[in-house]
Amino acid sequence: MELYGSYTSPFVRHCRIALLESGMQFAFVETDATSSAKLSPTKKMPFLKYIEGDKEKMLTDSSAILKSIREQSGKVFFSDNDDFNNYCTANTLLDTTINLFYLEKEDLTPAKSPYLTRQQSRIASGLAELNKLTFSKTALFTDSELRIACFLDWALFRNRITIDAYLNLKTFLDNVRNYPQFASTAPK
Repeated sequence: MELYGSYTSPFVRHCRIALLESGMQFAFVETDATSSAKLSPTKKMPFLKYIEGDKEKMLTDSSAILKSIREQSGKVFFSDNDDFNNYCTANTLLDTTINLFYLEKEDLTPAKSPYLTRQQSRIASGLAELNKLTFSKTALFTDSELRIACFLDWALFRNRITIDAYLNLKTFLDNVRNYPQFASTAPK
């Protein structure tokens, strides 16, 4: 089993955490946007290559990869709609924050676009909503909690957000940072 991605990607990080939690053997193949555009039909990372029977298979989305990892290790990916909704909210915030990050590199900012201003507002309202949640204080964390933590840590690493006004999120992230599988996969 080979997981392709970058060390800084929050989507890849969540998959790496799930693989570490599962104890499954895997190789991490560092790749970049250019390589993933050539190797994956979705032109993004992460993607996972594995053998099933006598066929090579590929999963090209982190959610599909996580579902496969959890099911192969005898767990359920999501059984609770509220928890799944929190995961989806984190995905929305991740996609939005990442898009703004890359658009800014091309000098496209919220100050220049009402649409991007709306996207920036989505991040603020999403953080406020996530701040209302009740989080686990120690492992094992749910997949929605891990996705939220991966989002927060990446967005802070890239200086995209501040969570000083969100004490609940700040405390939660501090707690998750003590989880060895999370700490060992931190972006550098």
